[in-house]
Amino acid sequence: MKLIITFISIALLGLGFSGSNSKPKVGTKAPEIELVSPKGKTIRLSKLKGKVVLIDFWASWCGPCRRENPNVVEAYEKYNKTKFKGGKGFEILSVSLDKKKEPWIKAIKKDGLTWSNHGWDKDKVASKDYYVTSIPTAYLIDGNGIIVASGSSLRGLGLHLELDKLVE
Repeated sequence: MKLIITFISIALLGLGFSGSNSKPKVGTKAPEIELVSPKGKTIRLSKLKGKVVLIDFWASWCGPCRRENPNVVEAYEKYNKTKFKGGKGFEILSVSLDKKKEPWIKAIKKDGLTWSNHGWDKDKVASKDYYVTSIPTAYLIDGNGIIVASGSSLRGLGLHLELDKLVE
């Protein structure tokens, strides 16, 4: 029995999961994200402090993600300059789980994702930190870096309703 438990623990640690880590929850500080942009620059979630941020995990090959993109674009255009309780303005941090760079960049252009915070999670570090097991997955962060909503409540009209709750 001890051998089996040890094997399972080693296997879980090898996947990047440990007993001290858990999926980020509403009301907790959002883990830092540091990724490379399409132009090779480093982007960080912490640079967006003071703004309400949607962290959107997606990929160019994901049909549901691509179908949701028009809604995300609409929310960005509607709320980008809005004053929120605990945040000035709205930004999106798109986190791509694409395996190749070219399809990701083409999808950004084709879907009209005009915001500047696009990051490639090539090594799956951010998706492990956020325990992303399927996409699309999203987290809404307030200006202090606290998660205020996550999951399916941030899709479709739900995204707009969650943002409306934060408007000043």
